[in-house]
Amino acid sequence: MMAEQKVVAKKKIKKVVKPQVLYFAIRVRGAPGMKGKIQDTIKMLRMHKVNHGVLLWGEKSMTGMLTKCKDYIAYGEIDEKTLVRLLRVRGRIEGNNPLTDEHVKNLTKYGNIKELAKALLIGEIKYREKDIYKIKPVFRMHPPQKGFRGSIKKHYNEGGTLGYVQKYINELVKKMI
Repeated sequence: MMAEQKVVAKKKIKKVVKPQVLYFAIRVRGAPGMKGKIQDTIKMLRMHKVNHGVLLWGEKSMTGMLTKCKDYIAYGEIDEKTLVRLLRVRGRIEGNNPLTDEHVKNLTKYGNIKELAKALLIGEIKYREKDIYKIKPVFRMHPPQKGFRGSIKKHYNEGGTLGYVQKYINELVKKMI
């Protein structure tokens, strides 16, 4: 008797392309007691000190890095109004000069900070592009007025500040500007 051969047809997997989300991440806790791999990941994210914030796009590699460091940072989706205010108040260019509409006009193809913020939100432009390299990617923030929400040792779902904080990041940025 011969064994019957079964033919298995492979299914075509459709890749769902999600629109990339612009995250803002803030380092909340310091380095003592931190594992080396997590410390390296935080350095790759350019958050060298407490209260440093960075803009990151929702690529698979970035979201993996964010979830790895969730015990030391707070991150979430930033909205346009908060991003414009962040760029105006805390944005810097080379030489540690404040970012203004004139600088945006001279350094990029956009006319003002509001247009630049819209382009950043939809993913039209990113920090590794040639025309935005003179704008510093790290935002040095103040400690939040009236403190963090709950404890900085607990996650957002437990009443703290750490990890993925959804839309609360906008409120936190407003407190830290």
